[in-house]
Amino acid sequence: MEAAPDGPDLDLAQVRAFVEAAAAAEPHFGRAARRLGLTQQALSKRVARLETALGVRLFTRTGRGVTLTAEGHRFLAPARRALAAGRAAVDAARASAHRPLRIDTWGHLYEPMRTLATVVDAAATRPGWLAPEPGAARDFAAVAEALRRGEADAGFGRRPVPAPGEAEELTHRPVRLEPVDVVLGDAHPLATASALRPTDLRDSVLRYPADAGRLDFLTRFADHFGVARRASGPNLGLVPLLVHLAATPTHFTLLPADLPLPAVPGVRVVPLVDPTPLYVWSLVWPKERAPEGLPELLSVCAELAEKHRWLEYEPSRDWLPS
Repeated sequence: MEAAPDGPDLDLAQVRAFVEAAAAAEPHFGRAARRLGLTQQALSKRVARLETALGVRLFTRTGRGVTLTAEGHRFLAPARRALAAGRAAVDAARASAHRPLRIDTWGHLYEPMRTLATVVDAAATRPGWLAPEPGAARDFAAVAEALRRGEADAGFGRRPVPAPGEAEELTHRPVRLEPVDVVLGDAHPLATASALRPTDLRDSVLRYPADAGRLDFLTRFADHFGVARRASGPNLGLVPLLVHLAATPTHFTLLPADLPLPAVPGVRVVPLVDPTPLYVWSLVWPKERAPEGLPELLSVCAELAEKHRWLEYEPSRDWLPS
């Protein structure tokens, strides 16, 4: 006689409806329904059937909208893992020797492809099969969502300080620690220096190249070294940023030392020393669904790091955000 199951079998379509509704962060299910190609009524029915199968309420429904219950909060992380496992099962069944490893990038002002292109080229020379395929996304949040949905295998860029819950879903490995230089206009009082200490910049204004919320490295630098005055603006690209610095003698910014800069008159690049700040480029992937080929990719990265001294760090000489 077959033993009775310990609990209900999960319908992944219902689980996906719940996860999308929980992630939408809105009072109704409209946006989540559109993402799934459903009507709002159809999505609500899927969630209701899931609640019936589980025997608990996942959402509290009021006249002003819906919010997760305590049971819903507890169910969310395992539900995401269940969807990831389902995607992994589909990928395994459809596996092909010619499937590329999709790696999304972010932080485009700092050009992550400078490093990732080197990794891709090195992987192409390996015996056997490893084919990373770079993609692009707007920011880290977009990459994290693509990883959760199985639309990307890994991400590459600077991993910001994890928001609550992110540390449970994603893991990462540093690939490169890149020194940063200070960039300022010729009229800046410090422009003639051959090198600067980070503390020399305390009386200057840190110019963010984009929205400050997307550049936690610069915020952590300014907090650590006492740069109190800061200014931000839209990300219009490197040329407008450099033109602004050339015209504003109190402002400076930080850019990776190996980043090729466009030729803009009136701009100076000065190394930072005592200590030298390091910008961390990392590979990021889902903790519960490591992509096939990841060990080989990490091996390529390790070989490049040794060859190019990408991971050199001396605490008495360098600075990394904690």
